[in-house]
Amino acid sequence: MIREILKFGDPLLRKSSSEVTCFDEELNVLLDDMYETMRNADGIGLAAPQIGVLKRVIVIETSEETGKLELINPVITAMWGKQFEAEGCLSLVGKRGIVKRPMHVKLKAYDRHGNLHRYHGKNLLARAFCHEVDHLNGILYEDKVLEWVDNED
Repeated sequence: MIREILKFGDPLLRKSSSEVTCFDEELNVLLDDMYETMRNADGIGLAAPQIGVLKRVIVIETSEETGKLELINPVITAMWGKQFEAEGCLSLVGKRGIVKRPMHVKLKAYDRHGNLHRYHGKNLLARAFCHEVDHLNGILYEDKVLEWVDNED
């Protein structure tokens, strides 16, 4: 089911999310709905707070190479390097800004079955990891924009 994406200014986007403790059918439905919502909006990542669910749940799909990533209770364990790239957000449609992010990010997270996985993201995937984890902590990319750029759309 496609869910409504909260827009900039909604107070839920500024709240911290709680950890997932139950890996059940409700979580599976949430993940499936998040993928469908993200794809419908032409996004590459979506955090549960963006659809009004204050749980530490993220979905990312940056390429066929990485496939669909479901990150439950993600924790960034290392990051290094730097990149300055334009980012956008499904909660702030029509704007893009240059944000400083690490070039490499290591992250650990659980999947929908409660299995722990470790990931190493580079370039776009590293940015997506940071952008979406920020959402779980009530931080929006616009807080980190160094310079706004014209949207390419």
